[in-house]
Amino acid sequence: MKKIEVITRNYKLDSIKEALTRLGIKGMTVSEVKGFGRQGGHKEVYRGAEYQIDFVPKIKIELVVGDEIVPDIVQTITQAARTGEVGDGKIFISPIDDIVRIRTGESGIEAI
Repeated sequence: MKKIEVITRNYKLDSIKEALTRLGIKGMTVSEVKGFGRQGGHKEVYRGAEYQIDFVPKIKIELVVGDEIVPDIVQTITQAARTGEVGDGKIFISPIDDIVRIRTGESGIEAI
């Protein structure tokens, strides 16, 4: 099993969710996060004063899936999130040793 974490632009959430749903993904966790990478921050003007925004608002999508579907998920997310501009985001893939569904006590792939 693998945990896939995606950090990308806020407005890409719906297209990613729809694409993953078509793949049969039935659950994910979404968080609003802030950060910066190569994109850095940006400048804004408020009441005539210019100031630097160091942390850019993003979304973080987390899901756990079986190993065999990871390449399809990565390709699907990449296609749904890509704009071709700096700041499209990153996909992180980590191994998961086990999962336990609290309600039933199921573990492993059945708990997803």
